[in-house]
Amino acid sequence: MKKRLVMIGNGMAGVRTVEEILKKDAQSFDITIIGDENHPNYNRIMLSNVLQGKTTVNEININDWDWYKENNINLLTGEKVIKIDRENKVVITDQKKQISYDELIIATGSSAFILPIPGSDLEGVIGFRTIEDTEKMMETAEMYKKAVVIGGGLLGLEAARGLIDRGMDVHVVHIMPTLMEQQLDAAAANLLRKDLEAQGMKFLMEKQTAEICGETRVESLKFTDGTSVDCDLVVMAVGIRPNVAIAKEAGLEVNRAIVVNDHMVTTDDFIYAVGECAEHRGIAYGLVAPLYEQGIALANHITGKEGIGYQGSILSTQLKVAGCDLFSGGKIHEDDQTEAIIVHDQFAKKYKKILITDNKIVGIVLYGDASDGNRLFNMMKKQADISEYTSTSVLSSADASGEEDLVATMSAEDTVCGCNGVTKGTIVQSILEQGLTTFEQVKGCTKAGGSCGKCKPMVESILAHTLGDSFDASAQKMGMCSCTELTRDEVVAQILEKGLKTPKEVRNVLGFAHEEGCSKCRPALNYYMRMLLPEEYEDDKASRFVNEKMEGNIQKDGTFSVIPRMYGGTTTAEDLIRIGEVAKKYNVPLVKVTGASRIGLYGVKKEDVPQMWEDLGMRSGYAYSKSLRNVKSCVGSRFCRFGTQDSLGLGIKLEQAIEMVDTPHKMKMGITGCPRNCAEVLTKDYGVVCVENGYQIYFGGNGGTEVRECDLLTTVKTEEEVITLAKAYVQLYREHANYGERTAPWVERVGVEWVKETLLKEKNIKLLAERFERAKGTYQEAWSSILQDEKKKEMYQVVRN
Repeated sequence: MKKRLVMIGNGMAGVRTVEEILKKDAQSFDITIIGDENHPNYNRIMLSNVLQGKTTVNEININDWDWYKENNINLLTGEKVIKIDRENKVVITDQKKQISYDELIIATGSSAFILPIPGSDLEGVIGFRTIEDTEKMMETAEMYKKAVVIGGGLLGLEAARGLIDRGMDVHVVHIMPTLMEQQLDAAAANLLRKDLEAQGMKFLMEKQTAEICGETRVESLKFTDGTSVDCDLVVMAVGIRPNVAIAKEAGLEVNRAIVVNDHMVTTDDFIYAVGECAEHRGIAYGLVAPLYEQGIALANHITGKEGIGYQGSILSTQLKVAGCDLFSGGKIHEDDQTEAIIVHDQFAKKYKKILITDNKIVGIVLYGDASDGNRLFNMMKKQADISEYTSTSVLSSADASGEEDLVATMSAEDTVCGCNGVTKGTIVQSILEQGLTTFEQVKGCTKAGGSCGKCKPMVESILAHTLGDSFDASAQKMGMCSCTELTRDEVVAQILEKGLKTPKEVRNVLGFAHEEGCSKCRPALNYYMRMLLPEEYEDDKASRFVNEKMEGNIQKDGTFSVIPRMYGGTTTAEDLIRIGEVAKKYNVPLVKVTGASRIGLYGVKKEDVPQMWEDLGMRSGYAYSKSLRNVKSCVGSRFCRFGTQDSLGLGIKLEQAIEMVDTPHKMKMGITGCPRNCAEVLTKDYGVVCVENGYQIYFGGNGGTEVRECDLLTTVKTEEEVITLAKAYVQLYREHANYGERTAPWVERVGVEWVKETLLKEKNIKLLAERFERAKGTYQEAWSSILQDEKKKEMYQVVRN
């Protein structure tokens, strides 16, 4: 008869424990997991990446809903256990369910610590711990502009970076004189602060918050020194508090957390605790690597495979903030028992320090180049004797042992992926037993490299070392989605070679794992087919995102924005009157001049969008699309005394020439009438600077999360050349970029010189521009087909002319 195994909590440590149990003995347990969040198991480490806009909530799921079904796990979400009845071996939930257990795992994790100060209960004061916290921060950034993060530790800095990326003005308040004082010494912390300040982060150091002020919502913070700062959002990142109330009420021994032995057993032999809610040898850990080690120890105990149990962990830290590369582990400050080797290159902003006791590494602090972090950390954990190393060689793998030698000398217990607690032994075993040959396969099987990604080079080295001569370096690629291992280039080549005509045919012939595709490949294949076969392929609107289907951007409350096209930001009295009448008719709550110099109608109900476009009788501004959004321009020589050319007129012509045509991602262009650059063209996908002798052409810029300044392509003499080069550039991008890839990363990937070399050949320019025009013709035909009466046709002709 199977044992009834119940787990309270559906977080990373608990579910990792269940994964290990299933690996060791999948037949002996009926498993029930109870989680109070309405989500499957997800990676909390990646919440900062969600906030920074680098990934989505769905993409941070560790185990999706199907995983629970496939493993016959009874999952209860959005439900909280309120009592453990130890005498009857029953847990009781807030929905009055009584669930019996033979063995019980408490994996309740921890909660964000909220400072007990006046005003901490105001609206706009939150922690940073869950998907809900992250979504609230993202929603707040849409409505408000000033944020304060209390806490200059790892989590606080990641939260601050994410809010900056969301457009907020952010102050970080920290009670100590330096940042991340538990992981960095003063020298490394000062380098970090300078880098973060350069990214727009502001710091209020040695400040203690006395009160959060506001009537119903936070308005400001007051400090004990009498100063204050205005804000609309306060994020508490001052620590965590283990969730132990239910264990304490059940009579289990609890100090700071639930007391456990080396096998994660509590003071009740049938109840275990794992993760942030557990206290082992007086320590409650908050990082994922030790929690996963606890899970393995507990799984061994529950399945009868007794070992030495959990012996505690030496901790290491990496920061996931753009542009900052740091690693620390063990001790960070010198004392009477340690000697330090320090290299501090202030010009290159690199800092390396290792602390040594009795010829063994006991501490590591790296900033600016953390590539040796894992190597040094594993040497520290193994207590390797470094007496034969020179001061320089111990700090650098390049001078010590090569990477292959390093992999060869690593033990099976050495951690490779700190985020997911994956050891070299686990990776090697999976490669050999599962026949893995690529990094993507290793990641899918072991989760190594599946979080921050910094361990990818090491994983690939282990793969190469394990496979030896059978390792195929050319096979180390990433498929365009989870349905296929084929890359974008391979899929496109196969479409042309095999004469495939529909996305469904592509998926069937090329052996995609899912016949209907996925949310990633459906829109991508629809784009590739239309790009490759503009005159043959009929656009599949069902494969487009909701924004494109509705011709409006969906807002956070489910309403839409409707933004008509206004070439160069110009309009007429008739259009303004029409927009006003439509806004009044549909009770539009917000009418706003957008950053792209257009008038936007926000808060439109979904059911009103089609009729609103009908009433407006205006072209869409494509503010929602993967295509040219707008061409930003100044007034140029028409009015400005500094203008050298008619940048406004050229901007309108350029917008009309490029509009409508789908591109891999959104595009923004700009034309400025003189080198003073009022139109900010040097961070556009395609930028034009008007000068006395013509037009300077720039490409590949981005003004978003990670700013990239344009590269200069050439200088041309006429407006016609500007427009022709734009068509050729857009078509080159259309034909060679991955779907969803902006021009800035595309240019970095294919190489600036390759783009220049291609676009500076007259023959290429002509062919690319011609192919763009052929594609443009199909979009014009599609637009013409929806014009239903003569009045609209006349208006269309006026717009086009």
